[in-house]
Amino acid sequence: MPFSLRLVLAAALLGLSFLPSVFPFTPGFPYGSLKVRGVNLGGWLVLEPWITPSIFDNTGNSKIVDEYTFCKLQSKATAESILKQHWDTWITESDFQAIAAAGLNHVRLPIGYWAFEVGPGEPYISGQQAYLQKAVTWAAKYNLKVIVDLHGAPGSQNGFDNSGQRMPTPMWASNNTNVARTNAIIKTIANMFKDQTNVVPTIAPLNEPAGFDSGVLSVTQQYWHDSYGNIRFPFGSSKTSNTVELIHDAFQPLSFWNNQFTVGQGYQGVMMDTHIYQMFSNELVALSNSAHISTACGNAQDLSTFDLWIVVGEWTPAATDCAKYLNGRGVGARYDGTMAGSPKVGSCTGLTGKASTFSSSYKTFLRQYWEAQVITYELGQGWIQWAWKAESADEWSYQAGLANGWIPQDPTDLKYPNICG
Repeated sequence: MPFSLRLVLAAALLGLSFLPSVFPFTPGFPYGSLKVRGVNLGGWLVLEPWITPSIFDNTGNSKIVDEYTFCKLQSKATAESILKQHWDTWITESDFQAIAAAGLNHVRLPIGYWAFEVGPGEPYISGQQAYLQKAVTWAAKYNLKVIVDLHGAPGSQNGFDNSGQRMPTPMWASNNTNVARTNAIIKTIANMFKDQTNVVPTIAPLNEPAGFDSGVLSVTQQYWHDSYGNIRFPFGSSKTSNTVELIHDAFQPLSFWNNQFTVGQGYQGVMMDTHIYQMFSNELVALSNSAHISTACGNAQDLSTFDLWIVVGEWTPAATDCAKYLNGRGVGARYDGTMAGSPKVGSCTGLTGKASTFSSSYKTFLRQYWEAQVITYELGQGWIQWAWKAESADEWSYQAGLANGWIPQDPTDLKYPNICG
């Protein structure tokens, strides 16, 4: 029986007509009235080759392409030492201070399942939980809200390197044990923060499951229902938490999810996460600058009319896939034709790397594209840019955008307020 139906039946047995009267709900952030404005702490507690290419290049082993192979294809002592150094330095309290000073109110914090449980034969190295707790402490100090985002599940939910393990076919959904392990980890996370919803108002139970595969999509739908129970009922009783469940659209059109997690369906406190990028297909990466902007503005209708709270949990002012290793270590880019099967659009020179190499006209475009997206995404509940920082891809970095003028010091200070017409 679906979880929502069990709740409805329970409410009916109690003689109550709808769930909000049964379970008063006060989230730790006033979603629906204040806009979410935030950044992702990408590449910190889950390695990504494009965010910190030096960590991968310094191994001297081209077969190390993700965190799984980083831990497997070198000695544990070496991997552990590098990871510890990275965790200690990539994000610190000063970053939280700067994020708050930039007028932001949320950080989304990706973390892998291996921070909580490593199974037999899995090479992953744990230790990330201590940094998660530090992050929550720092967030509380600077009045930021944390979305804890399970970014990698056992077997990989999408086969992307950002799930921890890059593979041609993701295995998470094909193995009941994988899904059961993931549910148990969400219970652990929900229990950790059930009394700290003033700082951790939201848990995202899985990043980007590969819903373009029908088998993964059906497992994901059930998993979202199960996660709701695990996140909203962490006390071992009918008492609910005030934690919001943030579910991803699984690469489906928003219309696919209509009327699935609403109050009318027996749910409350469910928010949708959609990720909007314009460089991961040959067609999108070939758009002109003006077409990128108009395409961003074109999301207005979907975001403003969706039947749940909706946040754009990943997006960027970058318009190309030129960043080194963005498509995976050793894969190349669509934009310059170095990725197999992609026609060349142009040269990547001056479009990625350090901002000092960017032309003034390119910086102007980055500002216009950033504003077009912010304006549009605030027609929903708001936005969380990917990512706060990157080693050598300033076009993706909120920190670099602030320092170089294409992101305003106050996110409401717009130069192009009418850019979407």
